Amino acid sequence: MYQLIGTPTNRTFRVMWAMAEMELEYTQIQASPGSDEAREFNPSGKVPALVSEGKTIIDSVAIMQYLADKHDKITFPAGTIERAQQDSFTQLINDDLDALLWCAARHSFILPQDKRVPEVKETIKWEFTRNLGILEKRMGDGPYLMGEKFTIPDIVLTHCLGWAKIAKFDLPAEGPIKDYIRRTIARPAYQIANGLRAG
Repeated sequence: MYQLIGTPTNRTFRVMWAMAEMELEYTQIQASPGSDEAREFNPSGKVPALVSEGKTIIDSVAIMQYLADKHDKITFPAGTIERAQQDSFTQLINDDLDALLWCAARHSFILPQDKRVPEVKETIKWEFTRNLGILEKRMGDGPYLMGEKFTIPDIVLTHCLGWAKIAKFDLPAEGPIKDYIRRTIARPAYQIANGLRAG
């Protein structure tokens, strides 16, 4: 059985959702970021981490893609054009949305106070909105990023959009992005994972 390390109020939620999509069983160690428990599995103290076959995997995207490949679910096969396109979406979301949200978080409450530059957050929010518009042009007709098939980047994007809302970034009130969110959070596996997050 898999062992998942992390709490559902951060990127660990992505893995919980992915595992619900794949109907995988696991045990969970509730370790907060930066805690001694988290550092036992990742020297940086970041979560999530996953223990599989006695080995530890860190980084939410790496964990999800490993599980998806292993169980042949919510992914296209490696070496296909579709997989390259899927990975392109994942990298775009990580680079142009997740990285900005993480930077804003660092300058809000993560970095030591004397190292924070709160003024940078307005520039980050502007860039996030611009990048979201670029992503929207790539989305196609859906219902998901890769068309009819729900895949790993759908989890990453939906999580980033939820994170953005909590962080008070501007999100479209209507249109393709809003419709997309409605579809992804309506998935039964999301509801299962969200129920675990709510406690």
